[in-house]
Amino acid sequence: PSASMLEEATISVTIPYMSIYNNLVMFDNAKPHESGDTIVPDLAESWSWDDTKTKLTFKLRQGVKWHDGKPFTAKDVQCTWNMLIGKANNEGFRKNPRAIWYFNLNEVTTNGDYEATFNLKAPQPALPLLLASGYSAVYPCHVSPRDMRTKPIGTGPFKFVEYKRGESIKLVKNADYFKKGRPYLDAIEFKI
Repeated sequence: PSASMLEEATISVTIPYMSIYNNLVMFDNAKPHESGDTIVPDLAESWSWDDTKTKLTFKLRQGVKWHDGKPFTAKDVQCTWNMLIGKANNEGFRKNPRAIWYFNLNEVTTNGDYEATFNLKAPQPALPLLLASGYSAVYPCHVSPRDMRTKPIGTGPFKFVEYKRGESIKLVKNADYFKKGRPYLDAIEFKI
């Protein structure tokens, strides 16, 4: 239905579009089973809980750019999750099929450009597992959720080129991808 990872609920969206985006953390694809022990950094370099287990702080990668060249910062993390819990300008954001995932999230705060903290109402040890899901992409603050449905901009290994309804979805290599040597392909075309 759209390219919005945060508004859609099926693998028909994650399969073609997830490579446009990045998460804070993800599951290690080389491991046979997902668990808390198989979570690895993505846009976050590291993460830690406070003593109360109600604050999860992420140290973010520096030098990451959105596909339009603007810098990725903690503000983007804050905007994404505050939008998902209804505490931000939801300009054009229509639906949240995973709202229940974040029932315990009070807000996301920032400390400078490269640190974001998830402030919870009560301890929730499973939160990193939810954040490692393919449905937990970070969105840019400077692009409206409405535009993300048809012209998605991410930080991922591939950039969106075009969608022809009933025909194809085309992506091209992100030459500025922060994971050096990736992606391995120049482009991907999904035939519908």
